[in-house]
Amino acid sequence: MTALLASVRSHEEAFDAAQAGAELIDLKEPNAGALGGLSIGDITNIARHLRARYPVKPISATIGDVPAEALDEIAARVIEVSEAGVDYVKVGVAPGPAARRCLEHLANLPATVVPVLLCDGGMDGELVAYAATLGFVGVMFDTEGKDGNTLFDHVDSESLGQWLRLIREQGAMSGIAGSLGWAQLAQIRALAPDFAGFRTALCVDGRRSRLDPQRVADLAGALHSASGDRGLAGATSGSGVSSDAVRL
Repeated sequence: MTALLASVRSHEEAFDAAQAGAELIDLKEPNAGALGGLSIGDITNIARHLRARYPVKPISATIGDVPAEALDEIAARVIEVSEAGVDYVKVGVAPGPAARRCLEHLANLPATVVPVLLCDGGMDGELVAYAATLGFVGVMFDTEGKDGNTLFDHVDSESLGQWLRLIREQGAMSGIAGSLGWAQLAQIRALAPDFAGFRTALCVDGRRSRLDPQRVADLAGALHSASGDRGLAGATSGSGVSSDAVRL
């Protein structure tokens, strides 16, 4: 069963999303880009407050939009974010000359990194296959541009499905995001990734506006239901993320 990852920018949004049924809480700043990073102080504060109420709720955070070739900057930011109290550090990686070296670098850092493969304009299948061999706990597919196009506008479902299976065969968790919403629910269910990430679909008026807990609850219920007729409480027990294991 696919778990819901909710991207939040404050401890108020984090509490709302967790209470409404999101299994994974992802810390980012939507005003700062696709994978915009919050300050280390904000990450530390949100993680500390969320842990106090939800001690086993998995938390991830982004490092910000950093070019793949900026290895020293990426490494420094990954360590800072990891030490701020989150379980997973998300790093965007776009196909290109520096992508493989960046993935190798990330795999050797003393932090639990989840590479986010940015699929704008397509994705290199060989890069996906290589990422799957590096021992990451999870690999995610997303888009950098937040222009109304979704992940499925850049990558066909058949290829995406093959890549998700490949990642799982290597023992890692698989995830998707990229302007996903209700219109993509059937495709998400068909692919059955371990987790699906949302921001815009959870907000009142676009990704930069306030997260709406009712939207989180509604989408979580629909996402967890194979037939659409079961509520969140019944569906969550079958999710790939359990309440007693912090695993992405």
